[in-house]
Amino acid sequence: MSESNLPRIRLKAKEERRIKGGHLWVYSNEVDTAQSPLQGLEPGVEVIFEEASGKPLGRGYVNPHSLICGRLLTRDWKRKLDQKFIAGRLQQALALRERVYTEPYYRLVYGDSDGLSGLVIDRFGDYLVMQVNTAGMERLLPLLLAALESVLQPKGILLRNDSPSREQEGLALEVKVALGEWPETLAVQENGVAFNTSAESGQKTGWFYDHRENRRELMRWVKGKRVLDVFSYIGGWGLQALAAGAESLAAVDASEQALDQLQANADQQGMGDKVTCYEGNAFDVLQALLEQGEKFDVVVLAPPAFIKRKKDYKNGLSAYSKLNNLGLRLLEKNGLLVSASCSMHLPEEALLDTVRAGARHVDRHAQLLFRGTQGPDHPIHPAIPETHYLKALFFRINPAL
Repeated sequence: MSESNLPRIRLKAKEERRIKGGHLWVYSNEVDTAQSPLQGLEPGVEVIFEEASGKPLGRGYVNPHSLICGRLLTRDWKRKLDQKFIAGRLQQALALRERVYTEPYYRLVYGDSDGLSGLVIDRFGDYLVMQVNTAGMERLLPLLLAALESVLQPKGILLRNDSPSREQEGLALEVKVALGEWPETLAVQENGVAFNTSAESGQKTGWFYDHRENRRELMRWVKGKRVLDVFSYIGGWGLQALAAGAESLAAVDASEQALDQLQANADQQGMGDKVTCYEGNAFDVLQALLEQGEKFDVVVLAPPAFIKRKKDYKNGLSAYSKLNNLGLRLLEKNGLLVSASCSMHLPEEALLDTVRAGARHVDRHAQLLFRGTQGPDHPIHPAIPETHYLKALFFRINPAL
């Protein structure tokens, strides 16, 4: 559609400042609905955004039913959002990953940070797992698939469209193969260690690439150590620790399927006899291990997001506190605690203070050794704090001073 035929979304006076500063989202209360009514626009329709004077700000899409009603894709308001445009963004994203990684296993597209708001793509060699999280990206899906074919020639593309954000956008939840044939398991290579996973039935896209650099850091600290990996999933942290020379691994997860895959991955690496799996609620399992007198040299706490929304902060912070207190009590003297959070609403300093308070509660002295965050395949958009969510803090936990 030419720019002359596109709907125009005009912002109220002074509401363009955040957009001009680099942000890409437009909130519904920022729109001058008298000049440009949102009502009646189809979810995901392409639009041109304007400041109050009528000067164009850029081009993107809207969803009148969402709080984030508009998302900017380009500041060139004359630029068509066609296959060529999408292919260009994909090539730019690919160039970054290929500069950093020697193997084709990474997050290929990370939404706003890669100029494709509402889209996530994880790459597993010749296979791609996509999450289309907005109505605008849903409308662009045919162009997306064609652009991916032209840029990467994948053997298969799976749509893992079952995230809660789709419901907020008024989109149906579904998991389906969009292109090619889909294998029963996907191969993953990370930090020199091989894994198998399932993108159809596994968590999220089947793997968590965001902690890659933090797991690499862990490998420096684990030789000859007994490792406890809580919320282990299929072994991302724990099996890399074993590959780096850890003596043993105790893996805790609520999913029997995930632990079965972890054990299969360990067997494949010839380390199955070093693994003990504990299925159940993490807090209950940790309490039981404590009562049994178990101790570990390294404890890794990388839970799912306990704080998904601002209103969850108090309860979520309490959960982080309880988890870290249990982890601290299971550590041997001079042990290593890895405390992580993927909750965007939890500041790093709050997590740091949680561990500090927990260490004092059990009469220990904590030394912060390493501050980790998401890897370069999850680049942070400096104007959009929501793109920076991951924390991983490494502590040496000593006897009290």
